[in-house]
Amino acid sequence: MRRGLVAVDRVRRHGEHVGVGDGPPVSLAGVPREGRAVALGGAVVTVEVDADAVERRLVSGRLACPGCGGMLTGWGHGRERTVRGPHGPVRVRPRRSRCAGCGVTHVLLPVVLLVRRADAAVVIGSALAAKAAGGGYRSIAAALSRPVDTVRGWIRRFAGRAEPVRGVFTVWLRALDPDPVMPEPAASSCADALCAIEAAARAAARRFVLPMVSVWELAVAISGGRLLAPGWP
Repeated sequence: MRRGLVAVDRVRRHGEHVGVGDGPPVSLAGVPREGRAVALGGAVVTVEVDADAVERRLVSGRLACPGCGGMLTGWGHGRERTVRGPHGPVRVRPRRSRCAGCGVTHVLLPVVLLVRRADAAVVIGSALAAKAAGGGYRSIAAALSRPVDTVRGWIRRFAGRAEPVRGVFTVWLRALDPDPVMPEPAASSCADALCAIEAAARAAARRFVLPMVSVWELAVAISGGRLLAPGWP
């Protein structure tokens, strides 16, 4: 699993403004709310892949509690587990944090992972993209060397919430780009949702003057790791 720059690693709400990662705030005032723009839920905060960078931000007080906005401090580690990456298994042990204000603890989830999924987000994302392009779950599972039932579960979960997911990322597209080019209607609701995610990633790259923003890292960051979790969006 690669270590690199994450353009959008968390979401914070300040009244009518949303801060994206460490970049400038993005005003959402007056934006039609097609979906929930802030999606950090439960006890999970998404962070960049580089563990040293996460540690530096914890020490310097630059990670905020998604509940009260207080400063997060180090609080041990989560359980170590194995995640299936695109190039083989990877051992991960997420850092844990505790808010100095409200006392709530949070898992700092690397932005390449989804909550309670045994596969990296990019693997799951490639399956969803293949489905949006017209592929069947059996052929997708074979191409990814994953169990058919696992791939079918990803696709069904995403398809069941495709329209609200499209709405969330459309809100972010409008927030990141003052004059966005809205995606054209696609062949299915899944494809529409995927187009919105991709468009938001392109807008993030333009806004923060980055060469690229990983589509699935952005999807993890905006969903707080819960893209396929019950109750989101």
